[in-house]
Amino acid sequence: MTKFEEMHTGNGTLAEKSQPYLDEEKHQANGKPVANGKAKDSAKQQANGRCDVPRKSINTYSWQEIRRHNQEADQWLVINRKVYDVTGWAERHPGGRRVLHHYAGEDATDVFRAMHLELDIVKLYLKPLLIGELAPEEPSQERHKNSELVEDFQELRRTLETMNMFKANLMFFFLHFAQILILETLAWFMLWHFGTGWPITIFISLLLTVSQSQSSFLQHDTGHLSIFKKSKWNHLMHKVVMCHLKGLSSNWWNYRHSQHHVKPNIYPKDPDIDVGPLFLVGDSQPVKYGKKKIKYIDYEKQHLYFYMVALPFLMPVYFNLQSMQVMYLRRYWWDIVWVSSFYIRYFITLGPFYGIFGTLLLIYVVKFLESPWIAYVTQMSHIPMKMSREENQDWLSTQVLATCNVEQSFFNDWFTGHLNFQIEHHLFPTMPRHNYHKVAPLVRSLCAKHGLQYVNKPIWKAFGDIVRALKKSSALWMDAYYET
Repeated sequence: MTKFEEMHTGNGTLAEKSQPYLDEEKHQANGKPVANGKAKDSAKQQANGRCDVPRKSINTYSWQEIRRHNQEADQWLVINRKVYDVTGWAERHPGGRRVLHHYAGEDATDVFRAMHLELDIVKLYLKPLLIGELAPEEPSQERHKNSELVEDFQELRRTLETMNMFKANLMFFFLHFAQILILETLAWFMLWHFGTGWPITIFISLLLTVSQSQSSFLQHDTGHLSIFKKSKWNHLMHKVVMCHLKGLSSNWWNYRHSQHHVKPNIYPKDPDIDVGPLFLVGDSQPVKYGKKKIKYIDYEKQHLYFYMVALPFLMPVYFNLQSMQVMYLRRYWWDIVWVSSFYIRYFITLGPFYGIFGTLLLIYVVKFLESPWIAYVTQMSHIPMKMSREENQDWLSTQVLATCNVEQSFFNDWFTGHLNFQIEHHLFPTMPRHNYHKVAPLVRSLCAKHGLQYVNKPIWKAFGDIVRALKKSSALWMDAYYET
């Protein structure tokens, strides 16, 4: 480690100047920070040059030293050549502590830019964590990464920002929200007008299934901060859609989904592929289980379990129970209140027709019907793709190798909530989904330039590839398990 002096005007120390950012932070019960007005004003003053910066000795570090700080109790990361110690901040990080740990000891420049919306506010929390920067002779990213690829991707992002590809069309999302409310209202009106006969009950179950599935896609938009310019409005809308309309915890989804996005298909960092012992996915996990002679279930038939277990029970059992467990254990009181409003709303609107038990039964029938829809859409882009342990690749390669697209059509866009553009979504999570199709040709061109395979397939093939991937994994398990 070396040191050099930065000469500035003014008095005091960096710690003294940074302390107000720590003292003035306000944290919600769920751990999400909110910068107060004083902190924002201070940041603006500094940006305008009205706040003197003290003289401070800045440490410089090599990548070799930074890589050593990758433990849960010792986490450093690099953003735009600046080195930050995020160890103490991890527990308060709005995206969850594990997201920071997943990038400890690595360059996090592109993931930081991809996952955050209001950078001026986020930087308020980075400032006190700054401990130095990369030594002048060190490259801006780890030496094994392709610097030309990294620079090309960053240039692509700047181009898309200039093209206003991160600006949302509010009418698009208003119509999407209206679609959900119309379906819910129509279901209630039909009950009120026609009664609770079996044909009507079946029909309104289908209406509510469409409403719930489309709500899943809308909460995904709000959870990724891709609708409003201000994070706080996205977070509020996320509570409304995820908790009130769907009855699931927004904090649970946020912490789980953030891990998936920053390290997709990286075992065990991506919780979406950590599905053992019920399923074995990828190439390495089945071999590991096979060599250890682990056989909790008959993995030769796991592709059949996908039809019998994963498709019908992902939403009503797995997600529902996990959401409730996380809310209770982590004391997410606001989420509990919001989720309670989901059940209260249905008891008020449907209770007079079906009673309490009948309403609960209808809720879970709808979740049961919704589950295959969501399971297919969420798994078709990842299960068939490369899975591995941590390889610390650049952002573009990490996302493209772990995701694939499904061909565009009006139906595919609607049915998948534009998650048929999974590659573009993973590269630019805060981008409004109605712009994915405009960005896709530029991403495809960049992938071709650097020899990355850009996978785009028909939707029925994508569905079938899930089962084919599970069959391939079960064959690997069998070879290892029965090997003498």
